[in-house]
Amino acid sequence: MSQTLVEPMKSPPPPRELTSVPRFSDRVFRGVVTSGGLSSLVILGLIFAFLTYQGFSVLRSQGFYFITGSEWALITDDAGNMIADQTKFGIAAMLIGTILCSLVAVVIAVPISVFSALFLNFYASPRLKKFMVAVIDLMAAFPSILFGLWGFFVLMPSVEYWGKLLHKYLGFIPFFKMEVPVFTRSPFVAGVVLAVMIIPIITSVAREIFSQTPLDRVQAAYALGATRWAMIKAVALPYGRSGVVGGAMLGLGRAMGETVAVYTVLNIVYQVNWHILVGAGGNVASMILLKFGDAGPAEIKALMAAGLVLFLLTLIVNSIANFIVKRTGKSGR
Repeated sequence: MSQTLVEPMKSPPPPRELTSVPRFSDRVFRGVVTSGGLSSLVILGLIFAFLTYQGFSVLRSQGFYFITGSEWALITDDAGNMIADQTKFGIAAMLIGTILCSLVAVVIAVPISVFSALFLNFYASPRLKKFMVAVIDLMAAFPSILFGLWGFFVLMPSVEYWGKLLHKYLGFIPFFKMEVPVFTRSPFVAGVVLAVMIIPIITSVAREIFSQTPLDRVQAAYALGATRWAMIKAVALPYGRSGVVGGAMLGLGRAMGETVAVYTVLNIVYQVNWHILVGAGGNVASMILLKFGDAGPAEIKALMAAGLVLFLLTLIVNSIANFIVKRTGKSGR
């Protein structure tokens, strides 16, 4: 009679204790990230407080004229003290020039950047894509003075010819109308240089967003018989529109705060100029660069106030971009 060997029953393992307490490494990582984020806010807050403290006296004395006026005249007495009643500080012309140059840059840069990002993601071979991404990232790191010198010596003659064509065929539009045919160092030239500067930034953001397009939607579009361009219009562009808007606003903020490149290719003239082809204008950042070296204590405070206005304008642009990105979201058909 055979005997059956019965193995002794093993005791079940003890239940694993569930806890919501993060590990030490998680707490360290969270602390580092939180400190980095808060430090950025603290630094921005300190910059805002410094500019407000330095420029408040000028803003109080000039009032709304500082935003709406276009005259920059420092009147002093024999002792070198500022005469407050006769001194005028107004940055309206520089604000208009800032907006014009930035809008020209965005209008030129956004279509080129979007099509470049689409080409890199959906058309380029892996080897070409790797090379082009490295070139674009390298262009984004170039100093602005290099763009300014290149724009002054190389790009400006061609841009002047383009400006003449715009005046010839679109002169009936007020923005392209000119009384005096002087196309050198105009807001249009500065806008083209700024466009070359911000194209790598917008392209990098758009390329990253388009690369995250859901693969199942792409394959579903192809399965329904869509061509590559039809898939891009139906899936990639709707999905990445928030990223394109965010990248465009990021480039707009960079263009609004650019200093050296604009100062190199633009005539700084203290008069309101709505004509982008006329060789006169300026922006707030280049005005600060022009005036800061020879400015006295009173004028430095006025320049600090101008910097505060530019700081708030850039903050408003970024807030609008954040609002648009949240409203549009990522979607695709």
